[in-house]
Amino acid sequence: MSSSAMHRAVQVAEPGGDMSLVRVATQEPGPGQVRVTVEACGVCHSDALISAGHIPGTTFPVTPGHEIAGRIDTIGGDVAGWSVGDRVAIGWYGGSCGHCDACREGDGILCPELQVPGVAYAGGFADSVVVPAVALAAVPDELTAVEAAPLACAGVTVYNALRRSSARSGDTVAILGLGGLGHLGVQFASKMGFDTIAMARGPEKASLAHKLGAARYIDTATENMADALQAQGGAKAVLATVTNAAAMSQAINGLGRRGELIIVGVDMERLDVTPLQLVNGARRVHGHASGIAVDTQDTMRFAAQNGIRAWIEEAPLEEAGAAFQKMISGRARFRMVLTTGN
Repeated sequence: MSSSAMHRAVQVAEPGGDMSLVRVATQEPGPGQVRVTVEACGVCHSDALISAGHIPGTTFPVTPGHEIAGRIDTIGGDVAGWSVGDRVAIGWYGGSCGHCDACREGDGILCPELQVPGVAYAGGFADSVVVPAVALAAVPDELTAVEAAPLACAGVTVYNALRRSSARSGDTVAILGLGGLGHLGVQFASKMGFDTIAMARGPEKASLAHKLGAARYIDTATENMADALQAQGGAKAVLATVTNAAAMSQAINGLGRRGELIIVGVDMERLDVTPLQLVNGARRVHGHASGIAVDTQDTMRFAAQNGIRAWIEEAPLEEAGAAFQKMISGRARFRMVLTTGN
């Protein structure tokens, strides 16, 4: 491709600014990098943090997007194991240093030099993106690009959190929230063999919860969350997908013996918890952050094998601003995915 080649990209010129579709120069991949023709890119709540300039290292103008699915079109030097035409996905993990203790232990998602698409380099709200090869996850043939994209962030976040928890098949696991993360969490929990409880506000969500695979539904608007969980013997794990610290705090007393509250939703407010609550029953509260590329690959393989799919609304790249606002307002059912027509 000539150095004068151009492609479409969505840019935010300043923190909190509007999204604009512009034309930018198409980059050639350097050593250890590949260029991916983007076919689909999910719209994640974390894109709001990036667009607002809240993630350290973000420079403007910024092109968001870290739920990327497409095909490799050019390979840089010193890249092994990938070929032009391979179907790939890239998520929140967009590369890492490779030499720190976290990376050496296979925990690159916690690398101090973690590269997030949209922060470390231009993200996937575009026709083309150049990424480190270490960030690539192979997409199974059973998944379309649109189906794969949300699994690269929302999917791997909930699947990886559940499989790394202390819960085992048959244990009671509750998913707090039925939004973009939660509706996937219920599906994964059910297919992983957990006795799955969905928890959200409103009786109208009960049928949705059961359709997604939940054995029971707790309406947190009318039921005491902790009491309802204890009536089921207490939860081995509660996966908190909501962005509401108060709701997360209410779940703690619903944990069973050595139960754990796993937080994947982000809120800036404080949790309300006492040491006695944790000592009583030896409970744990901890956060979980996504996963590296091989975790994304595992997530997509499990989803493909078990019929798990995000519920998606598609929008063309040129409608990125409207799709973003629909996600922010909570009106998306349940993941917005931008398509490029590539």
